[in-house]
Amino acid sequence: MREAQPADQTYTIGELASMSGATERALRHYEDLGLLSPTRGENGYRRYGEKDVERLQQVLLFRACGMGLSEIRGLLESPGYNAEEALKQHLKTLRARQRELEALVETVEKTIATMKGRQTMTNEERFRGLKEQAIETNENTYGAEARERYGDDAVDAANERVRAMSEQDWDEMHELEQGIIRKLKGAMATGDPAGDAARKLVEMHRRWICGYWGKGRYSAQAHLALGEMYLADERFRDYYDSRAGAGATEFLVAALRAQLADGQPGAE
Repeated sequence: MREAQPADQTYTIGELASMSGATERALRHYEDLGLLSPTRGENGYRRYGEKDVERLQQVLLFRACGMGLSEIRGLLESPGYNAEEALKQHLKTLRARQRELEALVETVEKTIATMKGRQTMTNEERFRGLKEQAIETNENTYGAEARERYGDDAVDAANERVRAMSEQDWDEMHELEQGIIRKLKGAMATGDPAGDAARKLVEMHRRWICGYWGKGRYSAQAHLALGEMYLADERFRDYYDSRAGAGATEFLVAALRAQLADGQPGAE
């Protein structure tokens, strides 16, 4: 049984770098950002205590989960920060990533075996890894906001719908997504968010989100709220503006406002 480290145990920057795997340069950078606060000995050298070791471990864990340093600093310095709860949330991220990697490994192994004639693959098996990758990418990019806004149950249910998609369903959703971009370009050209082209755009967008939300979850109010979130998040703006042109996100949301003002399209 390992003995606990003494409460007054301290480490030099070299010792902490060796123990943690972080470089000395990284440790200095973390100090500059306020993530670490080592004391200074009489000789002016840094000394890291147990609180610094614990803090560094959390920083490195969050980094491994894909968080940026500014995001980590904001999290650690937030008044309601709870290390255990924060790690539980990121454990979900790691487990989702684990499922994605396992599915991709399985897909690659079966593909190689199929190429060698040792076994055959169903169409569902061919796309399983790709669907897990799509889910993981979406979780990493938008998961936190979506879970906060719609709840874990809704997001988990949407992920399960993606996993359950057939090859035809998958292809149809991809084509619908591309069709929305084409329709958005055409509707923007009319300059009229209340026009017929914009109406068809909003209807296509409704069909697309219903493919993920599922029946019974759609409402015009929720659809419009999603659009308002697009405007508030640079990632969504970039998604539409980079594909359909500058101002595409603003036009889409203007179309949603105009077309959904009376609660239409109908619920599904």
